[in-house]
Amino acid sequence: MKSFTQVYEKLRSKKGLRIAVAAAADEPVLEAVRDAASLGVEIAYLAGDEEKIRELAEKVGIDMSKVEIIHEPDPKKAALKAVSLVHEGKASVLMKGLVSSADFLRAVLNKEVGLRTGKTLSSVTVLKTEKMDRFVIMTDGGMNMNPTLEEKVHILENTVPVCKALEIEDPKAAAVCAVEVVNPAMQATLDAATLAVMSQRGQIKGITVDGPLGMDNALSEEAAKHKGITSPVAGKADVVLMPDIEAGNIMYKTLVYMGDVQTGSLIMGAAAPIVMTSRADSPETKLNSLAVALLIN
Repeated sequence: MKSFTQVYEKLRSKKGLRIAVAAAADEPVLEAVRDAASLGVEIAYLAGDEEKIRELAEKVGIDMSKVEIIHEPDPKKAALKAVSLVHEGKASVLMKGLVSSADFLRAVLNKEVGLRTGKTLSSVTVLKTEKMDRFVIMTDGGMNMNPTLEEKVHILENTVPVCKALEIEDPKAAAVCAVEVVNPAMQATLDAATLAVMSQRGQIKGITVDGPLGMDNALSEEAAKHKGITSPVAGKADVVLMPDIEAGNIMYKTLVYMGDVQTGSLIMGAAAPIVMTSRADSPETKLNSLAVALLIN
């Protein structure tokens, strides 16, 4: 796939799509739920204050025949109810509404009804710009501040289901750094080189990893050739692994606010995909995020 339009088209051919929204009395979130219904979502479980949800649902024009409201005014308890629906298999995707990220994630990690797997949770962002002939997946710009080498392995493996959903065959990941050579004074380059060796030895499953690579030679074959870099990943990266949360967060916001880029973000590593977009994200981004999450199942 090379566009979000193709993602939408593929979703329309799938059956039984169900989502659960935590603290759903949030207008932008309900707009995304409304639009998701046109992509084939069978039912949306909306946990939260029923009166407020109905008021907003009417305002944004939701088809109430595709909605089931679970009345729970307390956002923390509403988050637990939404998570439990996914835990029980009644919904395949969890979405955050008007509840704090901390309370939402506590519900996700709840020992009784949560979605723990033992893996590292990580943010996976699908990017599409007219300058690129493919999707580029960036990770992690929202969850792990300074990931360890072990966490970076999990973060990379978390992108594999997303790559499969987007029909990316033989996905390639670049561990990007400020330079494309190993520098003992730069821990990110040491991690990148180690990840490359681990990939060669089959210790990272489902994806080919190389690094350290600069962002230019990770994405551009011309840049890689100009710098004399020979690599199965250089210039062909489907996934870019950021060295830390600062690099990932700044890259994401720069692209959104200064570039013409379409995005969709989700949290991977739990028992089901999680959509936890920012309130500042556009309705299009929220819908893209839901669409990619639904495509994984």
